[in-house]
Amino acid sequence: MPARNPALRHVLTHLLTPLLMCVGMGLAYLGAFAHPEPHHLPVAVVGSGAEAKVFAQTVKDKAGDALDVRTLDDRTDAVDLLKTRDIDGAYVLTGKNGGAPELIVASAGSDTTVSVVQKIFTPVAAEQGEPLKVTDVVPTVDDDPTGQGLFFLLVALSIGSYASVAVLGGAGAALRMRARALLAVGVSGVVSLIGAAFAGPLFHLAHTNLWGLWGMAWLYSAGILFVGVGLHTFLKRWTTLGVMVLFVMLNFTSSGGIFRPELQNGFFGSLHSFWNGAGFVEGARSLIYFGHHDLARNLWTLVAWLAVGLVVIGVAALAERRREQTAATTARHAAPAPAAAPAVASGSASEGDDVVEEELEETVGV
Repeated sequence: MPARNPALRHVLTHLLTPLLMCVGMGLAYLGAFAHPEPHHLPVAVVGSGAEAKVFAQTVKDKAGDALDVRTLDDRTDAVDLLKTRDIDGAYVLTGKNGGAPELIVASAGSDTTVSVVQKIFTPVAAEQGEPLKVTDVVPTVDDDPTGQGLFFLLVALSIGSYASVAVLGGAGAALRMRARALLAVGVSGVVSLIGAAFAGPLFHLAHTNLWGLWGMAWLYSAGILFVGVGLHTFLKRWTTLGVMVLFVMLNFTSSGGIFRPELQNGFFGSLHSFWNGAGFVEGARSLIYFGHHDLARNLWTLVAWLAVGLVVIGVAALAERRREQTAATTARHAAPAPAAAPAVASGSASEGDDVVEEELEETVGV
């Protein structure tokens, strides 16, 4: 039946992309977020003497691989490690003068991680017969109480970037790759300015370092656009699916915006160390909240993705040039074109517009 009906075959062919998106989104989001559990979550027990070491070992024995527990003699050391993101929580034992035990956290690093740390140590304090005092030494701004605003900023930047790939790769196919690359630079600049407006005057996610955040947003957006525009040369109408795999399915889930890698399985946790979304989210946290600690590494992650995009653009430009040379050689040896050729060319342009429209329709948010 489909073979005898070209229109039905065309519809079925185009349904394949959204169905693959459905499968991919389900595997990615449920695989990354469905069962968050701590894996080697770094925490500290603050106290002196044998009592602290025995207590830390008891906590470690009960938690198993869920926690990596260290002991510290001084509360100040614990605060410093939280501010450099070397630990995610510090449990301060009751002092000589009594008083409730204290849990020190840094919620700007990850609100969900802080929730997990609290769930771990609240019953521990209860076993000591004391309420747990929680101190947040690096809180988020009041306008972003959960700290997840930066993740949703990442979503907005990503959609603006990969949706533009369909236009630059499809409608811009008649342009030289150099022109498309320059347009990608301009579009990424606009997308990053929109992101800075969201983060600054509109929603106040960043009370400081707004221009630094804009620069990171530009690096992030430009990397996506260069990779996507270059891939369009080879993937054509499958480009939308390709960029969604790279910059939605694998990107959002490994960014650390919802769950940090210590709460995810090994696959998504490993992606966090080098994927571009993680570079942006963790870099933004470092820039805004953690005194630029580890900022350079996250910037290099974004620069590396930008470099990959430039390489893909360069390879695509060479491939297009070879195709043009092959087509020109074939044309010189071909018979004269029929008079109806202009109508065919017009039809090709119309077909190209249809392809772009299809790609834009398939470009969904998350």
